[in-house]
Amino acid sequence: MRILVVEDEARLASTLQDLLELDGYLVDVCHDGESGLDNALSGIYDVILLDVMLPKLDGFSALRRLRQSGSTTPVLMLTARSDVTDRVTGLDSGADYYLTKPFEPRELLACVRALARRQPTLRSTDLLEYGDLRLERNAFTLFCGERSVRLSRKEFDMLELFMLNRERVLSKETLLLKLWGYESDAEDNNVEVYISFLRKKLEHLRSRVKIKTIRLAGYCLQQNG
Repeated sequence: MRILVVEDEARLASTLQDLLELDGYLVDVCHDGESGLDNALSGIYDVILLDVMLPKLDGFSALRRLRQSGSTTPVLMLTARSDVTDRVTGLDSGADYYLTKPFEPRELLACVRALARRQPTLRSTDLLEYGDLRLERNAFTLFCGERSVRLSRKEFDMLELFMLNRERVLSKETLLLKLWGYESDAEDNNVEVYISFLRKKLEHLRSRVKIKTIRLAGYCLQQNG
């Protein structure tokens, strides 16, 4: 699951990134409202953490523009301002939850989990199933009947994305953004390498599920037979 953190205080942004990554999330960070909105509009994030007091574009304005675009991505607003008026403004602008600084790390993580559960494709917590495959999220293990194989972190993230978007075509650009992020130097070849790794593991498991190449469009997960 990929999270966008929009926070101008560098130390806090780094702390949030470390906290979320330790909990297993993929995290991108922006330090101003304009770049935060630009990233959020990509649609690749599952949850957004948005500060209110931001340079270039404040959090309220960024959120209103995000909602006006039609985005329904859950947004958790972070602010040092605890005034009721500010909380009402944030919620009316489209925020799903409002957390006042300073906050407990456990509370933040609980809020993120709660917001993630609002996304229909993310409600399953420990197990994903498709066809004859079972992907155990806690163990990074893929099962097919009695056979199993361990996945690397990137293999796991890619297969999880395919299973959450079953039979939907995912372009190389989408895979790059979702799995490597905006700041990465990863290229199309990186996607092709991990597609190859996953295909070999599916063959090893003798699964009926395959990763199909859709010419000029991308890849999708499909069942044979």
